[in-house]
Amino acid sequence: MIYEFDGFELDLNAVELRSRGHAVPLQPQVFDLLFLLVENHDRMVSRDEIVEKIWQGRAISETAISSRIKALRQALGDDGAEQRIIRTVHGRGFRIVAEVTLKLPVTVEERPREMRGAAGGPPSIAVLPFRNPGQPTPDLTGDAIAHDIIVSLSRLRWLRVIARGSSFRFRDPDPDLRTIGHALGVRYCLTGDVEHSSTGIDVHAELDDTTNDAVVWSERFRIGPDEIGGLRDVICRHVAAALEFHIPEAEASKVKALPGPLHDSWSRFHLGLHHLFRLNREDNTRAVGHFEAALALEPEFVRAWAGLSFTDFQSAYLGYDKDPGPRIAAARNRSQHALSIDSNDAFSHLTMGRSYWLDGQVAESLPWLEGATELSPNYAQAHYSQAWAAAMLGRSKVAHASVELAMALSPLDPFLYAMRGTKALAYLTEDAPQEAVPWIELAAGTPGAHPVVGLVAAACRGLSGEPDAACTWVARMRERNPGVSCAYFFRSIPFSDPGLRDRLGHALRVAGLQ
Repeated sequence: MIYEFDGFELDLNAVELRSRGHAVPLQPQVFDLLFLLVENHDRMVSRDEIVEKIWQGRAISETAISSRIKALRQALGDDGAEQRIIRTVHGRGFRIVAEVTLKLPVTVEERPREMRGAAGGPPSIAVLPFRNPGQPTPDLTGDAIAHDIIVSLSRLRWLRVIARGSSFRFRDPDPDLRTIGHALGVRYCLTGDVEHSSTGIDVHAELDDTTNDAVVWSERFRIGPDEIGGLRDVICRHVAAALEFHIPEAEASKVKALPGPLHDSWSRFHLGLHHLFRLNREDNTRAVGHFEAALALEPEFVRAWAGLSFTDFQSAYLGYDKDPGPRIAAARNRSQHALSIDSNDAFSHLTMGRSYWLDGQVAESLPWLEGATELSPNYAQAHYSQAWAAAMLGRSKVAHASVELAMALSPLDPFLYAMRGTKALAYLTEDAPQEAVPWIELAAGTPGAHPVVGLVAAACRGLSGEPDAACTWVARMRERNPGVSCAYFFRSIPFSDPGLRDRLGHALRVAGLQ
């Protein structure tokens, strides 16, 4: 990297200070002192820190520091009176007051492909320290939030996260994200502002694409004075969940614009996800093609194996094939293979758990789904899946808590309709069909919702004493899928409570379902 300030260039690779293209000679300790000050241009560097970094903590006199500062000022054409570049904070330390910017020594095209801010390889992100607008010094709350987000995102095995030691170098009030993306080799940058007031703290977070300056996602969090203790946990949880959804979507959009020959295994994987979550037979088939193409390029690509397991689950659960048996076996086998490659991949734990649903082993799915959230605590899909399994097993409190967390973590999720439906299923286990009705009808009214969701709506209306509304829902679902039946319903919604199954079956038969 090259730092620019007041007509000078500090080239770290060449270990050289230049003025208008000409080298300015500096003694090694003076160069190191300049680098220390420039690198920390956003703050004062104390005398103790200078001793620690330049003299490795050895006992030295004040004269030694003063002589190095004097030599540095002479090289920069500065002096102790004007202090145009280096300001003395009397009795405490020194600070660069000239404006410092970062310049790249090479263009992005000259960098290795895996280090470019373009499509190719796993997504990558830098989290910059959150700023306090109008404040000249770093905001400790902002630093703490950014640090905790880095730690949280580092648990996402599909995302390459730049360490704090590199990303925290960039503290400009108006950062050049393209330059930062190129310098750190990342496609995404997360920035934020922290504003303090007497009524609490406002935090604004924004995810940007460093290749085109596009805003991918942004959100503002308002934390009241009584909630400040949990501030960092709240923000970390929501940011991690938002990126889990928005980065794959952005990656898929980016990859679609590339010509086929430039697609690598990660590109193919993200295209597969893009089609997978459209939840229809044609797109599921396209997702299979992309995941298989990813594996042709990288045979041990664990997430592509898990993706294929998900396509098998979808085919079996949604009835795409007349005989679901081979798909059920494939869903389990592919998840097992993924876990044999990487036992700590949360997506593979999710697909393994869901594979048990296909043959009615709902209780056996829970350890795998819980493993997914242990590995990735903000994984909305895994929390939703735990909620569904808990509802089937009659554990309504767990179901409510898990699905509410899933919806909070991913309010724009492609499975949001299913999350709402799961909320209704939890109410059914409590024998509260009236409470379930608004949730299930909101879910069933979502375009592309699974027909069984409409049958749940019919059952809820029937159990609420509204037979005409129940009949209307059954008729609607018959129009969409003439093969719907009570057996079809209980294959998809395998409640373990026999009494609840009897009540649901009776309500559906009264509504005209056989």
